[in-house]
Amino acid sequence: MTSSLQFAYPWVLSLLALVPLMAWWKGRYGRPVALRMPSTDDAINVGARSRSRVGGILLSLSLLALSLLITALARPRLVKGSTEVESSGIDIILTLDVSGSMEALDFTLNGKQANRLEVVKDVVGKFAISRPDDRLGMVAFAGRPYLAAPLTHDENWIVSRLRDVEIGQVEDGTAIGSAIASSVDHLGKSDAKSKIIILLTDGVNTSGSVNPLTAAEAAKALGIKIYTIGAGTNGEAPYPVRGFFGTQMQMVKVEIDEKTLTAIADSTGGKYFRATDTDSLEKIYAVINQLETTERKLKKYENFEELFFYFLSPALLLLLVEWILRHTRFRRLP
Repeated sequence: MTSSLQFAYPWVLSLLALVPLMAWWKGRYGRPVALRMPSTDDAINVGARSRSRVGGILLSLSLLALSLLITALARPRLVKGSTEVESSGIDIILTLDVSGSMEALDFTLNGKQANRLEVVKDVVGKFAISRPDDRLGMVAFAGRPYLAAPLTHDENWIVSRLRDVEIGQVEDGTAIGSAIASSVDHLGKSDAKSKIIILLTDGVNTSGSVNPLTAAEAAKALGIKIYTIGAGTNGEAPYPVRGFFGTQMQMVKVEIDEKTLTAIADSTGGKYFRATDTDSLEKIYAVINQLETTERKLKKYENFEELFFYFLSPALLLLLVEWILRHTRFRRLP
């Protein structure tokens, strides 16, 4: 709830500029009190005193009352309002491959060589922060999927859960079909206007009991759109191989089932993307961010507390005092 002072007719306040002009005019040309004096000098002195004291007091009361009347006419009021944000809301499941192949060092992070998962966590974290009006959840998968984060509006919590996702937390493999099925299951009870899955993988379906295209059909039946991302350079990528003499780099062929990933996306109304480096991966999530925009509507509620009475009342009181003083204590002698 916010409050602010406003004027219904602010242009009326421009009349306040006349007040100092009237003060100057009255002070210069106002009539002195009429008294018969034996000396011209005495008459001038008495007149000056009457103008500066008696006339000054009455003039001040009149001008102050006029200022208050002008302010009252401008209708000052205290506006008390509140704003509510209504968003259409999109429920998004971030489905991330955490299989062993995500250790391939064919991406860079902050100018340094980094494995795929490190870069994905950084890019997806930025994407999550950019979706404050949506609910996000996360499913990680290797040989089987697991829920890394349920749907939530707390994007910062999603980022913290991303940091905890590591390779080797479940048996190795690439269960793309099971990962889609798990993601669909977590979105199935959602009443959001739009429901999407963003699936990122660097391989082909080698594990799980669910066919990826069958899982995609289930998503389509529930109105869930799937965006698929194939992550990895073209050709071969350096991969750390641990042996008796320590870790050595070995060039490994990059295998991504682009045909299946494209079919998954197309069948659900989504789109397939290929990320061959960090820059292209960032651009892909930026494109998805633009494609899936959340509608936001603002509802404003306002009520007014009229304040003109607080200016009108003292103005009338001052005019009354001025009138009484003018006809009693400060009455002019003829």
